[in-house]
Amino acid sequence: MISITLYTTAGCHLCDLADNLLNEILNHHKLTINPIEIGDNDNLVRLYGTTIPVIKFDDNSELNWPFSQQDIETKIGQLQSS
Repeated sequence: MISITLYTTAGCHLCDLADNLLNEILNHHKLTINPIEIGDNDNLVRLYGTTIPVIKFDDNSELNWPFSQQDIETKIGQLQSS
């Protein structure tokens, strides 16, 4: 099973859109989605404060916003075939 981390923060409408994309993908793929609130960690705010939402995959690759459902599914397909 592929694990995806979603770096997010409260009140971020783009983060809500990313969450909706990931929930739609759950209908087609077996995934574990781990949302991480960056506001609770100063280091994460430094890393992702201007780029959230960010999706991080098992191979440590990341997708920064803007991304589409197709972008996410392409990466999942790459991970499943490796």
